[in-house]
Amino acid sequence: MDSHADLALVAHDGKKDAMIAWVETRIERLRPLSLIATGTTGERIHAATGLEVSRLLSGPLGGDAQLGAMISEGRLKNLIFFIDPLSALPHDVDVKSLLRLAILYDARLAVNAKSADAVLTGLEADGL
Repeated sequence: MDSHADLALVAHDGKKDAMIAWVETRIERLRPLSLIATGTTGERIHAATGLEVSRLLSGPLGGDAQLGAMISEGRLKNLIFFIDPLSALPHDVDVKSLLRLAILYDARLAVNAKSADAVLTGLEADGL
């Protein structure tokens, strides 16, 4: 696992296609960033785009917790998490914990394409 990442990408199963579409249309803007993702999301992004993405565990298997740890340790300050608001999730407590930590530690946080664009614009304004 990287000691630092510029941006984490996560998507629930029902939103993975939307995440891939978002990444594909912004690939050149994302290419210079150090990207990290939960397992399946990272695998799908890499397969669809060829972007280098460090992959953690799948979200339900601990990937959400790994990202939360990175946020609390100051190694991650930007999170894009495409959440499926219409699906019940068995690991909902992990998702809530990740979101709570992102809010607590003042990370940039996006939960859909519009807010993801704002996070990406903020990263670019920071010179990353």
